[in-house]
Amino acid sequence: MRHEILPPHQLSRELRLGHLPDLQRRRWTVGLSFGGAVIGMVVSAYQSGLLKKLPDILPGKIFDAEQVDASDYAYKRLQTPDGFLMVLTYAATAALAAAGGQYRAKRQPILPIAAAAKAWSDLVTCLVLAREEWAENRALCSWCQLATAISATTAMLAMPKAYRALAEVRGGGQS
Repeated sequence: MRHEILPPHQLSRELRLGHLPDLQRRRWTVGLSFGGAVIGMVVSAYQSGLLKKLPDILPGKIFDAEQVDASDYAYKRLQTPDGFLMVLTYAATAALAAAGGQYRAKRQPILPIAAAAKAWSDLVTCLVLAREEWAENRALCSWCQLATAISATTAMLAMPKAYRALAEVRGGGQS
């Protein structure tokens, strides 16, 4: 197992121009994470008074974004509206997905392992928060549930390379 750090010009070339399936999955993860961050920004804009209305984006009587995102539930962590925390977490997920070159499972196996762990942590957090959201409000934020779908997708996208990285750490995996 090597822990090779790429020169910046090589990292730039690999990330921008590489065509491996893993890079495509990582690009999807980055894009989806940007989508999660945008959702967090929209919710944050409502929670901070920048937007006066927050319409639901999914149909159904169980969704009431304004009720959920204005409730005690949404403001009880770190004295901060939770939408801002969502922005931070999805930015971190995107950064981990983008870190390292196209052969990072072999060169830096901790990166795909950490990216997968972060993606799964995001999904578990979303599911726990959805349960809490429902228990405290008897409603769900449709924006947040879309973020849950994003987290589920990114968790799945992270797994192939994480498996290869774990095999590399154990000695002799294919990357």
